[in-house]
Amino acid sequence: MEQKFCQSCGMPLTRNEDCGTDADGSINFDYCKYCYADGEFLQDCTMDEMIEHCAQFVGAVNRGVPNPITKEEYIGQMKMYFPNLKRWRKALTVSDDEALKENPALAGVKELIVQMADSLPIAYISSVDNDGYPYTKAMLAPRKREGIRTFYFTTNTFSLRVAHYKANPKASIYFCDAEGFKGMMLRGTMEVLTDAKSKEMIWREGDEQYYPGGVTDPNYCVLKFTATDGRFYSDFFPRSFVL
Repeated sequence: MEQKFCQSCGMPLTRNEDCGTDADGSINFDYCKYCYADGEFLQDCTMDEMIEHCAQFVGAVNRGVPNPITKEEYIGQMKMYFPNLKRWRKALTVSDDEALKENPALAGVKELIVQMADSLPIAYISSVDNDGYPYTKAMLAPRKREGIRTFYFTTNTFSLRVAHYKANPKASIYFCDAEGFKGMMLRGTMEVLTDAKSKEMIWREGDEQYYPGGVTDPNYCVLKFTATDGRFYSDFFPRSFVL
């Protein structure tokens, strides 16, 4: 079973008895009973205040550990980890650099998305089939992007992928830098565009080898991906973010 952690203080939720409760008395599996009860947070505090509170329990963290950490090291770890928790997660927009300054765990995320999308030759896109299983396929890099949220791909209108997206627009795209040991996953929705303006927008010379009928070929269409959130792995550490 996947280990769950309180999305406020990071406490492991190993039993239902550790969990908080919603307003109707039902179990809330996101938060612990010390942070959340009856549908409300028990502490009106900032993320930094929560970190200072948790730091006093460093002794419990070190219990049974061969290489114990100091309180200062524990605070440093929490400052990297807590911004990924649901309660403290900051929204990141294309122009919101202030959110980045407040959230050191997301340092460089915008630059990394741009770098990987613009330099890697291959991207992986995933769709959901009729049975609810993910389908993943390697694609040529996006033909165009708008900031770090919107990406355009070319594909075949009559492909299985397009059928998936028409039935269920939920999608993800993934960029992998094997040499740099970095990965970037963006989650969102995929639109299938067949209008002339969209097709002409990303058409390139030489595409006739894929679509003999040219830009008006009925088997040529555009996939427009719009990201809502993501997760990336860099420097041996995964981080989540919201767009």
